[in-house]
Amino acid sequence: MGDKSQLLAMSLAHRYRPLPVIAGTFLAFTLLNILAVWAGQAIFQWISPEIVLLAAGALFLFFGYRAWKEADEADTEEKPGRATKGAFTTSFTMIFLAEFGDKTQLAMIALVAGTGELWPVFIGGTLALWAVSLVGILFGSAVLRRLPKHWVHRAAAVMFVAFGVLALGEVALNVNGLGVH
Repeated sequence: MGDKSQLLAMSLAHRYRPLPVIAGTFLAFTLLNILAVWAGQAIFQWISPEIVLLAAGALFLFFGYRAWKEADEADTEEKPGRATKGAFTTSFTMIFLAEFGDKTQLAMIALVAGTGELWPVFIGGTLALWAVSLVGILFGSAVLRRLPKHWVHRAAAVMFVAFGVLALGEVALNVNGLGVH
């Protein structure tokens, strides 16, 4: 609860209608979990965690910049949450990129490797991520809409920048030989 994907889902639900956000988020987690249980180890042999963190960090900084910029335009836009254009695609893409190579995927790989139980890990992990995301989406859709939109954009911008800095910081620590994970 309260991790970057849930905060991202809350932010998306504030901007878009809940149903396409739910659909995009659920599909992203489903595909991510399939990758984790079936091909996760192969992916991590081909793509170093540092490259994934660099990409994620850069994307979070970009999302933070965009959210901050959108805060200035937020009060002149239509009513929050009414937009639907691109909601599914935006939700899918942002969740997929934010969670690709995340600790949740690594935990699922370890569970499958340790137990050999592909389907129970996939089903349990997917249902857990769906439930946490749904809570965030419903909260974002119901509660955050009562706040001024520019406040929500500014808060999201700060969170995205923080996640970006943390991801890039982790890469820097690993590159400097400290091996902190």
